[in-house]
Amino acid sequence: MTQPWPVSTVGEQFEVHLGKMLDSAKNVGFPKPYVGNRAVQWGWIDLSAVGVAPLTQSDIRRFRLRNGDLLVCEGGEVGRGAIWRDQLSECYYQKALHRLRPKNGYDVRLMLALLEYWSTGGVFPNYVTQTSIAHLPRDKFIEMQLPLPSAAEQARIGEVIQDVNDLIHALRRMIAKKQAIRQGLRQQLLTGRTRLPGYSGSWREVSLGRYVSYVNTVALSRAQLDGESPVRYVHYGDIHARDSPMLDAAREALPRASSTLLRNAGRLKVGDLVFADVSEDPDGVGKSVEVTSVPDVGVVPGLHTIAARFEKAVLADGFKAYLQFIPSLRETLHRLVVGTKVLATTRSLISSITLTLPNVDEQRAIASVLTDADREIAVLRVRLAKARDVKQGMMQELLAGRTRLPGTGSTA
Repeated sequence: MTQPWPVSTVGEQFEVHLGKMLDSAKNVGFPKPYVGNRAVQWGWIDLSAVGVAPLTQSDIRRFRLRNGDLLVCEGGEVGRGAIWRDQLSECYYQKALHRLRPKNGYDVRLMLALLEYWSTGGVFPNYVTQTSIAHLPRDKFIEMQLPLPSAAEQARIGEVIQDVNDLIHALRRMIAKKQAIRQGLRQQLLTGRTRLPGYSGSWREVSLGRYVSYVNTVALSRAQLDGESPVRYVHYGDIHARDSPMLDAAREALPRASSTLLRNAGRLKVGDLVFADVSEDPDGVGKSVEVTSVPDVGVVPGLHTIAARFEKAVLADGFKAYLQFIPSLRETLHRLVVGTKVLATTRSLISSITLTLPNVDEQRAIASVLTDADREIAVLRVRLAKARDVKQGMMQELLAGRTRLPGTGSTA
């Protein structure tokens, strides 16, 4: 039979201290690197967010980080934490962070896992002070109850969760690397700076307005959409929320709309390019998806979209999805979009754009390379999502004590 763990508190097991109050008007001393709230992410330190501040000799003694210190956000996303592993040879920490050092050898990897478990389980609201943003005061933090497995069991749980954390971080780094490679490919191939083997012909100017027609859209609110009606509906919000520039409308989950509400809507075809015509963010201007499949029941362009149908002899299927990443198109849209709080793209604006493009054979070759890069990232994201699911399941079992690891003396 599994025995329950003894219970301690954060304050009994850890020294808990807030960091240095930074005040540019008052701080004096030697310029030193420091970690602030923004630099502490779940399980890792963002070194690009490390700042520099003057510290006195007293500050240097009090606030210098040691290998194994656990840094925990006091405000903002309360409880978010990471372990300091001497990422820099010398570093300090700001008042927006609690620094935890074990008094009796409590495993910081287990403590970090508990922080994440408490965060996802909604435990922290019972301890925070809420003003304009949430804060976790030290006096309340040290009172939080803490399970107290044996040292061997702490280490074993910490190792297991650290292994899945390492996998998650490796996948994140791999995705970031692949995204950087993809960005370079887009910049090189879509501008003609780099040509694929076998292609050397001159690119020509193409006025989009000469080769486009537009499909009728129908504006429906989210409240008018459902999940049961047969016809799929492309909403501008769903375009903004996507990473993939391709839309497999026959297989992907899309909102639905009653046929009675869609009498005036056109039906999308394979190769149609659907733009979100409004954005509050400049990065969202020109965001679009190319339709790669349609269901038998049909799919329609919806609220705040522009559905463009280009002549296939001028713009190849598969290539249109990447028009939005051509620098000259983005520059033109940013220069000409109308509106203040909301940036609006129009049919006439799209029709006014002239691009320098290769012939359709080269377009297909470019699209094939870029699609492969997108596919690699999509596969890694699926692996990352599965790893996160595994971690969540492990935490629910191990940190609640429902499942105990063998070889730790945890049963009686």
